[in-house]
Amino acid sequence: MLATSQTPMHATVLIAGAGDVGLRAARRFAALGHPVLALRRHPPGEAPEGVAWVRGDLTDPATLRGLPEVATVVFAPTPGARGEAAYRAVFVDGLRHLLEALPAPPSRTVFASSSAVYGEHAGAWVDETTPTDPPGFNGRVLVEAEDWLAAAGVGGITVRLAGLYGPGRTQLLDRLREGKAAAPHGQGVYANRIHVDDAAATLVHVARLEHPAGAYIGVDDTPLPIDVLYAHLATLVGGPPPADGPAPAGVGNKRLSNARLRESGFRCTWPDARRGYESLL
Repeated sequence: MLATSQTPMHATVLIAGAGDVGLRAARRFAALGHPVLALRRHPPGEAPEGVAWVRGDLTDPATLRGLPEVATVVFAPTPGARGEAAYRAVFVDGLRHLLEALPAPPSRTVFASSSAVYGEHAGAWVDETTPTDPPGFNGRVLVEAEDWLAAAGVGGITVRLAGLYGPGRTQLLDRLREGKAAAPHGQGVYANRIHVDDAAATLVHVARLEHPAGAYIGVDDTPLPIDVLYAHLATLVGGPPPADGPAPAGVGNKRLSNARLRESGFRCTWPDARRGYESLL
């Protein structure tokens, strides 16, 4: 039986880290009738309809004073730099600072994590029961944050998102058009992707489930060999066939399964990245 969405219609939602994915989630919550607060260090101007900006810095607890009580938190920040200290300041310390600043524990806290928590699996299927084995500092920090959240008593749900693509995320298409992207040919090295709209929809979906699991993998329905995906996209943009080259470093070869997410009732708008990328063109 599919899980059902039972979060009260007018429960307030706080989006912590309202960047691209966070704001897409905020708009979806607002459309469902939720009052939405969107926390950013520097709010950029007029907020989307149904969303109110909140100024605050997750790395500075003093700026989080006075936050109101909320029913649901979606934690989806982006570190200001790529380094272990920056990741820890946002994902571990920032998560703790935010939840400690709230006047009461939220009933739901959805953490936008990453499939970087998994390691090398030689192209085998990976799901939420697969042990984490992060090859890089980013995955190690995220596992630490996931573990802290699971023990915090705030209705923690982790969503391990695959590689994001969508409007404004066209670097791969640009590289393929210019003949600058390579992929391992015929080696069964897989790419795992999710459109940013589907990623945002996943965060909203799991936040509203009556009986959610503790973790979900956020990925589309169709893991593809990287050479198959790149060759298709190169054709779309009029670029040359991608050269043979090494697999992406520090990622690990695996096929991510979204079976648990699908069993909860979720369906991707873009179940195959080939169609999703086509929509960008």
